[in-house]
Amino acid sequence: MSVLEGILLGLLQGVAEFLPISSSGHLAIAQKLFNLEDVPLLYDVFLHLATLGAVILFFRKRIWSLLQVVGRWMCRRSLPEDKADLQTIVALLLGTFVTGIFGILLSDVVEDFDIKFIYVGFFITAGLLFFGDATEERRRKKRLAAGSKESEDKAVGIKPLQGLGIGLAQGFGVLPGISRSGSTIAGALLCGVDREQAGEFSFLLSIPAILGAFVLQLDDLDEIGSAVGLAPVVAGCIAAFVAGIFALSVLMKIVRKGKLEWFAIYLIPLGILGLLFL
Repeated sequence: MSVLEGILLGLLQGVAEFLPISSSGHLAIAQKLFNLEDVPLLYDVFLHLATLGAVILFFRKRIWSLLQVVGRWMCRRSLPEDKADLQTIVALLLGTFVTGIFGILLSDVVEDFDIKFIYVGFFITAGLLFFGDATEERRRKKRLAAGSKESEDKAVGIKPLQGLGIGLAQGFGVLPGISRSGSTIAGALLCGVDREQAGEFSFLLSIPAILGAFVLQLDDLDEIGSAVGLAPVVAGCIAAFVAGIFALSVLMKIVRKGKLEWFAIYLIPLGILGLLFL
């Protein structure tokens, strides 16, 4: 792999990781087109780690706030206003647990999926985006008709059962072609979470998921040096980090506007073209 190819794959990862179009699916297609199919899965995980850095930077204030809540709870000095955040933390733990089960069960089979499955996964992701957006829009209209304010739900943390449901959705996002961010945001919307919280929770939930995927692939650490080389890995990670910051800021604005169907409109023709010609 050349440095230029590493940068291109990194840019693709940075954009596709946050936009709900499946980064793993797009990377697999790009690697096939570039004849880089022998690149170990750990390389993809390194790119995911780079985008993880983008998540931590973007949500640094929220992450620090949650860590402070945990610290006060451990010291038995919780404040009344910590209740919602403590509930969200429990939901994150439950969602991570469910995702971890999926990751362990599917870790040995993900690499063996036929590339045709990726295009089927694009259709599944598109359906989730359409359905999740439509469900939230109907719920929003009901709230407005009842005289409720849009901001009322934001003071309420993510409930444990909602965390389990979102973790289940993220577990399906392990499969190539099914977007992790798309499935978790849509899953959150279907579980009754408001749009802004859905986007935020999706990416907070990605932190332990990405770290877990990295640990599962550590056996390939020696292989990546010979198959890829240090320079393409570093160049790809830098590109993924920079592109990730940009894509994350764009997606959060789109989620707030309730326009996830834009990505579904992109994924459906891409899936059709892939099944017909690739």
